[in-house]
Amino acid sequence: MKLLQTTSVGSFPKPDYLVSARNLYAKSQLSREELGELEKKATREVIALQERLGLDILVDGEMERGDMTAFFAEQLEGMGISGLVRSYGNRYYRKPIVVGPIRRVKPMTVPMYQFAQSLTEKPVKGMLTGPYTMTDWSFNEHYPSRRDTILAFAQVIREEAEDLQRAGARYIQIDEPALSTRPDELPVAIEAMHIVTDGLKAKTISHMCYGDFDTIYPGLLELPVQQLDLEAANNDFALIELIRKHPFTKEIALGVVDSHDHRIETKDEVVAGIHRALEVLRPEQVWIDPDCGLKTRSWQEAERKLAVIVEAANQVREELSKKPKPAKAR
Repeated sequence: MKLLQTTSVGSFPKPDYLVSARNLYAKSQLSREELGELEKKATREVIALQERLGLDILVDGEMERGDMTAFFAEQLEGMGISGLVRSYGNRYYRKPIVVGPIRRVKPMTVPMYQFAQSLTEKPVKGMLTGPYTMTDWSFNEHYPSRRDTILAFAQVIREEAEDLQRAGARYIQIDEPALSTRPDELPVAIEAMHIVTDGLKAKTISHMCYGDFDTIYPGLLELPVQQLDLEAANNDFALIELIRKHPFTKEIALGVVDSHDHRIETKDEVVAGIHRALEVLRPEQVWIDPDCGLKTRSWQEAERKLAVIVEAANQVREELSKKPKPAKAR
């Protein structure tokens, strides 16, 4: 198996033409079909960029998605969308609302996954938002408790994961960025993830970013996925010190560049970060990627951050290949 495989977390910046098209569609000045063709054009560009840079595991860039929860809420029965809700400062967004029993009407991510995978011989990850985050970032006006809501979301996300697997997805990522906000609810998040992942043959991954991992680690290791995708660059690799105290028992996709900083890290910085991680992790445990999705970066920034990831991983991989292997016991 290739060591230090490189990937991206999921989202990419939307090209200007797609941003304009989405605005026109919102004003009913563009058809769904016309918008869909532009989403496919942008997806082709995302796949081509990743192939040119030499990434190992690709993503579709989420060109058909706006908000990571609203995208699913808009396609599920029993869901609505709120008016504008103030997030922080002068930022506003529309929040999903659970208004009835949550049901999946049709596959939500499979068509774009299949299109993206048709463009490359490399594997493309299936990308889902997890049941805990769907609940935490929605208003609930139907279910009697948060646990009931979380488990209802888990069932429909499981159905989507099964369809992705049937469509050929070898990697399925279930994002749970909200998981560290309420440490006391980690047990129900684990229960819900069992519903989503138990029995799947695809490799399962869960991404979390900008969280207080101290509050949920090492309990986080009980989440029933094979790989956790966690940030390291944003907090100066403090994650490594947590792992030093309590060994990491899964694969990890290690965020080595800050997705919310315009500055482009140098190759030497990223190499140094990987070396720090390898002080406490085995090379075969580690994938390399950005801290989070790249949608807040410009296209040029996203390209340069991914390029330095590939260059750094290649250098460390070459260094590892030259290390003498320990002699086998006779």
